Amino acid sequence: MVSKRPHLGRARSFLFVPASRCERIVKAIATDSDAVVVDLEDAVTPADKSSARTGLSVWLDANPEERVAVRVNAAGTPWHEADLAICRHRSVAGLLLPKAENAAQVVHAYSVSGKSVLPIIETGAGLEGLREIANAPGCVRLVFGKLDLAVELDLVPDESDADELMFLPYRAMLVLASQRAGLPAPVDSVFTVVGDPAGLTRYAQRARRHGFGGVLLIHPTQVFPATAAFTPSSADIAWARAVRAAADSAGGAAAVVDGRMIDLPVIARAERILALADLLGITVPPTQLSP
Repeated sequence: MVSKRPHLGRARSFLFVPASRCERIVKAIATDSDAVVVDLEDAVTPADKSSARTGLSVWLDANPEERVAVRVNAAGTPWHEADLAICRHRSVAGLLLPKAENAAQVVHAYSVSGKSVLPIIETGAGLEGLREIANAPGCVRLVFGKLDLAVELDLVPDESDADELMFLPYRAMLVLASQRAGLPAPVDSVFTVVGDPAGLTRYAQRARRHGFGGVLLIHPTQVFPATAAFTPSSADIAWARAVRAAADSAGGAAAVVDGRMIDLPVIARAERILALADLLGITVPPTQLSP
């Protein structure tokens, strides 16, 4: 039986595992992260690239029922083509393409691997080419890479800037490009602090409010709070059902829910919450939704 995990377009949590430590893949899968990403790029030194790829190939052959994603090395590096070739394996669900800067790179990765591509936007050129990248054949979702982008644009993180306003313009660009291309909400960059679930929750909830649908993770303990932040709660579903019921009863006339008038944008948001809950298989009995 094939491992049941959400399509990468619906995944809320993406947990990285170094390809040089394939013994950790099973542990990562056990965390219930929506996606496990085996990393051939930043987590592996140049000297270990070949052996890490070989180790991943052995693991994939030994675990044909699992599905993992792979972050390959960027286009133009000596390892790119071999990384794409390994992604043809049936156990690879898709690939993350770092430093994506144009549609041609996405199309090439897709044609060689035969797998869905999630371009990581982390350079100025990538931002400039967003529209073409988002509309490229094979692109299923955009990913934000804030760390490399900060270096390239000489952005200096400020610990007092909890909402990371310095990145707001660039995150907004990914959200808009995704919407215009008909892609799912993009995936936000990593939260680099391990052992701060409250901070991660705030980070992921901010990402959700700003139009993102998932987040990259670097540690197993981050999976639960991150996934929860992108999942409709019982209260969310209760509100959405109340809005739907009030709208249906009003028959197009004005309606009020919780003392507030509801209009078409509010109804659309409610329907989106209910659609996401259905997509994720969240079933909450009406009795649990009563105020």
